[in-house]
Amino acid sequence: MVKKSGSSLQARLGVVSRCVAAIGGGYALAALSSVVLALTLALPREEAVMAASMPAFLIFAAAVAWAFCARTAWLAWAGIGGPALVLALAVWWLKPVVTAVAV
Repeated sequence: MVKKSGSSLQARLGVVSRCVAAIGGGYALAALSSVVLALTLALPREEAVMAASMPAFLIFAAAVAWAFCARTAWLAWAGIGGPALVLALAVWWLKPVVTAVAV
């Protein structure tokens, strides 16, 4: 049985896309979740940052697992990019409140 080179290239690009989603998207998702959690915790700033950074490791691992468990690369990107977009909006919404309180 001979495979077509087009399908092989498409499969390789799918794997590359999932790797980029897992590494880059997972890092962005973990960083954004850490920022949102640090901004919302009712702790002193240093303690809030330390407490918020701990779950980020689990979120990054979950994002990597999701990127390779999703049925397609598009679903992998959607499953990581969707929550990252929501968290980015939350950071944008929370940042002025925290800045006004800190001043």
